[in-house]
Amino acid sequence: MDEEGHLFLVDRIKDLILCSGYNVYPRNIEEAINLHPAVAEVTVIGIPDDYRGEAPKAFIRLQDGMTLTETEVLDFLTDKLSVIERPSMIEFRAELPKTMIGKLSKKELVEEETQRTLG
Repeated sequence: MDEEGHLFLVDRIKDLILCSGYNVYPRNIEEAINLHPAVAEVTVIGIPDDYRGEAPKAFIRLQDGMTLTETEVLDFLTDKLSVIERPSMIEFRAELPKTMIGKLSKKELVEEETQRTLG
């Protein structure tokens, strides 16, 4: 809030991936991936893509003792998401970063991806 009492919202507008001119919503992808019984947590961000502009990348934490491959995830999503919505990359992690209140931190993952692409 500024000195005149105006509130400003930040970060939510970017929770959209512009992929080949289409609006792709990470939440839709996350909900579809979460339907898989081996998935404990998932979050999706947009990453730079030379051909499509941006592409979805999913970060998945599996249920304890479960295994899953990228191919199995993509096969699972075939009838749930359009081709443009399916993640172009999937990364499995033991833990996903969280904010102080316990929500998944997309911001931290975006920063990691930015550092990775810059080098």
